[in-house]
Amino acid sequence: MSFDDEPGHGGGDPGHGDDRFSTLGGTRQTRTRLPEGAGDIYGGTRRPPRNNRSLVMVVGVVVLLVAAIAFANRGGDSGSSSDGQSAKKPEAQSTAATGTKPVDGKQAGIASGFAQTEQGAQSAAANYAVALGSEGMFSTSRRHEIVNTVYAPDVAAARQGDLDKVYSGKDFLTRIGLNPDGTAPAGQTFISRTNPVGSKADTFDGATATVSVWYSALFGLAGEGSKNPVSESWFTNTFHLKWTGGDWKVTDFSQKDGPAPVGRDQAAAPAKDMTDAVEQFGGFTYAR
Repeated sequence: MSFDDEPGHGGGDPGHGDDRFSTLGGTRQTRTRLPEGAGDIYGGTRRPPRNNRSLVMVVGVVVLLVAAIAFANRGGDSGSSSDGQSAKKPEAQSTAATGTKPVDGKQAGIASGFAQTEQGAQSAAANYAVALGSEGMFSTSRRHEIVNTVYAPDVAAARQGDLDKVYSGKDFLTRIGLNPDGTAPAGQTFISRTNPVGSKADTFDGATATVSVWYSALFGLAGEGSKNPVSESWFTNTFHLKWTGGDWKVTDFSQKDGPAPVGRDQAAAPAKDMTDAVEQFGGFTYAR
């Protein structure tokens, strides 16, 4: 793995089952002990559990994000395999490193030039999941770069229009705590990051591939007065890819919740620690 990278939280049938952006962003909250602290939703010692009203509000925001992005990225029948080919049962070491050199190419800051192999398709899907789930999806110019880079040319324009409607919606941005231009309020840091745990090729024939990527996602606002604190959730995205222009490109994807592990009873980090971590720890270029 080498250094790289919301909103998403995604593009396909995401967004962040059919939830993007996925990615995209929609999260079913895991239980996390949040510490007390005057004015800081993260800081201090442990605090009592939040009341039901606050929990409902946060979960409501998450559900909205998931549903909106899923609608925007709806493509073809993403629930079926490309050619009816049955999936292979993973081997015990299916996620072990292969020793294959990671790609060294980039397009719009996203890894590119993947091999026309099953491993190459898996690497492409993992890297595209990261891009489609990043905070860049909430910026119009960056979103267009991402969409035009990861999607196949014949579907990119349609996806871009649908995603613009979702990510530029003033009510939508307000509900997740962002300004109308998609930026975070003063004193807060917007976090939307996808962290792939593993991938598997469901189908592969050299020209097309269906790849599932299991990942955890961080989404929310870190800072004083945040009403949408950063939380973790787990999803599996299934990408439909085709080989075009010398690389793997997305034609569609779907998303489903989990599998989610049992959350440990750990105190949430102070807002500054969370912000510093996101700024100091970069993402990865993923390769098998």
